[in-house]
Amino acid sequence: MSEVKLSAETRSEFGKGAARRIRRENKVPVVLYGHGTDPVHLTLPGHELLLALRTPNVLISLDIDGKTNELAIPKAVQRDPLKGFLEHVDLLLVKRGEKVTVEIPVHTEGELAPGGNLLEHVLAALPVETEATHIPEAVTVSVEGLEAGASILAKDITLPSGTTLAVEEDAVVLQVLAAQAEETEGEAAEGEEAAEA
Repeated sequence: MSEVKLSAETRSEFGKGAARRIRRENKVPVVLYGHGTDPVHLTLPGHELLLALRTPNVLISLDIDGKTNELAIPKAVQRDPLKGFLEHVDLLLVKRGEKVTVEIPVHTEGELAPGGNLLEHVLAALPVETEATHIPEAVTVSVEGLEAGASILAKDITLPSGTTLAVEEDAVVLQVLAAQAEETEGEAAEGEEAAEA
């Protein structure tokens, strides 16, 4: 996993008015917390942060006021519901070698068995514990040839070394559902006649 370096500035203004002013300058209000330290209020460049957050669980290297460097991962992201721009971000302070619990996306490859079956993602993201500086971007699971009724459990997924499950081993991650057959008009009419009789 690559690190994204961002320059951060500490901020002393708080509240809605201050947040609006920060966003007008194309910056995002951010809170950095963790390791029992007091929360640090920062501003980060909006466009660069938006690009960094496209990678799930991105590792962000913060250069704070040109004095200190900290590593962090995104914990909570608030976006404007209509326009989609970043309103506020919470970052969790991490150290090299430290284990963190994160959710990584589950990707699938392969084709299901013929028959119009449907694949349901019971868990779209898999909770895992891993080293903060080596968070996997995703896990890929083969669904090749799976038939209706088949399921893939958390313990069936191969994880990168140094990564362990943070969910029950028997938790269902993916399952294959049988396609629902649609009634034809003739079958529906027969059913109605039988119900009337």
